[in-house]
Amino acid sequence: MDTPKVFESEYRFCLILWEFEPVKSSRLVELCKERLGWKPTTTYTVIKRLSERGILKNENTVVTSLVSKEQVQAAQLDEMVEKTFEGSLPAFIAAFTKHQKRQKLSDAQLDEIQQMIDRFRKGESK
Repeated sequence: MDTPKVFESEYRFCLILWEFEPVKSSRLVELCKERLGWKPTTTYTVIKRLSERGILKNENTVVTSLVSKEQVQAAQLDEMVEKTFEGSLPAFIAAFTKHQKRQKLSDAQLDEIQQMIDRFRKGESK
């Protein structure tokens, strides 16, 4: 099953959900007002919309996610690579590393990236 698309404002909502789940919808209303400046109706509308799209479930006013943060991030990255870099992961990495020359990756970050590549080559997922 493909991960459903999560739009930017929905993603900010999901960040709150992932942090506090399982969480009562009334508590989500409070959190979204504090963190996002949303009115209660906005929060309830987003809960309903994401529930209809299979991103979360709202049972007995307790909201939990059906899609993980990692799944949403991976789907967004896949979409960006497809749209912006014509599906070419090497083109994405080339653009990323060009940009990072200005931002300077630390040795620790470079080591972590290399370890990811090594695990990928070995067929490991994490």
